[in-house]
Amino acid sequence: MSKNCFTVFLLFSVLIARGQRVLTVQADEKKFEISPTMWGVFFEDINFAADGGLYAEMIKNRSFEFPTPMMGWHEVRSSYQKGRYVVVNRSDGSANEKYLDIIINRADGDYKIINDGFRGIAVRKNEKYAFSILAQSIKGDIKLKLNVLNARGQIIAEAKVPAFQKEWQSYKTSFITSDTTQNGRFQLTFEGSGEINIDMVSLFPYDTWKGRPGGLRKDIVEKIAALKPGFIRFPGGCIVEGKDLANRYQWKNTVGNTVDRRLIMNRWNKEFTNRPAPDYYQSFGLGFFEYFLLAEDLGAAPLPILNCGMACQFNSGEVVALGELDPYIQDALDLIEFANGDISTKWGSLRNQMGHPVKFNLQYLGIGNEQWEPQYIERYAIFEKTLLTKYPYLKIVSGAGPYPQGDYFDYAWKELRKLNPSLIDEHYYKPPAWFFENVNRYDNYPRKGPKVFAGEYAAHSKEGAVPESRNNWESALAEAAFMTGLERNADIVRMCSYAPLLAHVDAWQWRPDLIWFDNLKTMTTPNYLVQKMYSTNRGTHTLSITEDGKNISGQNGLFSSAVADTIEKTIIIKIVNNSSKTQILSVQLKGSPETSGEMQWQTIASDDLSAFNQLNELDKIIVHTSFKKIVKNICDWSVPAYSFTIGKIATK
Repeated sequence: MSKNCFTVFLLFSVLIARGQRVLTVQADEKKFEISPTMWGVFFEDINFAADGGLYAEMIKNRSFEFPTPMMGWHEVRSSYQKGRYVVVNRSDGSANEKYLDIIINRADGDYKIINDGFRGIAVRKNEKYAFSILAQSIKGDIKLKLNVLNARGQIIAEAKVPAFQKEWQSYKTSFITSDTTQNGRFQLTFEGSGEINIDMVSLFPYDTWKGRPGGLRKDIVEKIAALKPGFIRFPGGCIVEGKDLANRYQWKNTVGNTVDRRLIMNRWNKEFTNRPAPDYYQSFGLGFFEYFLLAEDLGAAPLPILNCGMACQFNSGEVVALGELDPYIQDALDLIEFANGDISTKWGSLRNQMGHPVKFNLQYLGIGNEQWEPQYIERYAIFEKTLLTKYPYLKIVSGAGPYPQGDYFDYAWKELRKLNPSLIDEHYYKPPAWFFENVNRYDNYPRKGPKVFAGEYAAHSKEGAVPESRNNWESALAEAAFMTGLERNADIVRMCSYAPLLAHVDAWQWRPDLIWFDNLKTMTTPNYLVQKMYSTNRGTHTLSITEDGKNISGQNGLFSSAVADTIEKTIIIKIVNNSSKTQILSVQLKGSPETSGEMQWQTIASDDLSAFNQLNELDKIIVHTSFKKIVKNICDWSVPAYSFTIGKIATK
């Protein structure tokens, strides 16, 4: 035995005698390149994620296009003779067919309509809000007064629109609030006598994401941006499929002027009988242009998912005949032109008219969501052949169905391997135990052929009455462990996203969810913190981290992965301790130039696996930062029970 080998042998003997577990990082052998799209976000309009959430519009049913045209509105009047409204339907086939005709009969008229917003109108004290309305004066002289009312009915903001013209026009004004309210209402008071038509009643905060008028809710986007996502998948999810094909998501109805975007029922409107949402519709103020723009803002690759001629197989199961699939394929071709086409093309020209002459550089496109069996494979094959013939650079994402195993899953992989799509989308909604048990899921996947898109995953733990309760520490810890396996197999797994992303605490249909919000605040869950720790510590290449020459995948409750970042010149180690005891570890950097100094550690830990954050109690589960010494490539530390820790080492 050489002198150096004998020294290493003695060192390991001492560490074992002290009860330490020795983890070895092979720092000089980069295994797999990690895709820039490794960690991203999946957006679906569920849980009021778009209207009432990310899209900052505060008025519900602003254009009276709901099937019940006054849903979200109610009138205040002393008598029928004083004032009344009529809902007028043009029935001309336009996207915005309905408007409100208001008649006031008396000169001292004072007729009011009130909007309840999305579970209330919420404003902050001393902040500015932008109001707009489409209106047409028919006769008389009617003026409009605007008020925000707090929960007690007190006025906390006021503005006026003094006069209206005979032709349809847009009118705008603004106001600053004198107080904060969470559950207020917005009141329109029509003064004078006469008749007026109104449409597109709109209220936005001035302080939107990037200050864009009619834009996105700033605090929600900031939470998404903090994840530094490598991609954004949109618009879903089951939203893409629709309950039937008439209710499917059609991207062309979501671009152009907002007034011309055709509203449809959100398919989560009545999906769950225990969580009915009869007022859940899609205005498409947040449409494909805004999705692309958001991806660009965040430096994320856009990943749109399109309908493949199939409605949700859990609902109607409706499909388009194979011979009638052309319009669906044309929609896909036109979308690529909208994103990447020259401004001289039809759809590139529309992008330019919307204010974005620069191409969006679309590289990924998903065909179908959670479809299965031959009817999906047949339709997918036709899409793939047509799209790749015209756009050979395109990376097409197909799907393995709604489950992570079973007949649907096995059949999809078998058939899709013959077609060789760029990525196959796998979904896992399982109890925490499943995630711990499947950490090694991808260790033995074939290394050739389609790559994996872990497109929807969330550990479904026990739940309580509190909406946020299912996002507990047990679920987040299980996901952290599972993600060590995703990261270790970065040559196979190229894209990953938790799902769903957003949920309104007063209007949810599904849980758990990554970010919870109400009309004023947002909240990060333990699951969000885990996702952020991975996505902001992605690295560029995987490294081997072993104990006794084996991957660390559950031995005595320990899970681990390691990466190198050749840009920042760091080594990043991720450790999950799922045991009830503190574990004493010694991490050895093998093959690295001698490194000494401080090593940064970020840790989330809780002995209470059922603990979760709430909007009114945000700090039960948080990240703690500390520093440990590393001496001659060795760092010793104690990993708390039920914890997730990331250590970052600067290397020469």
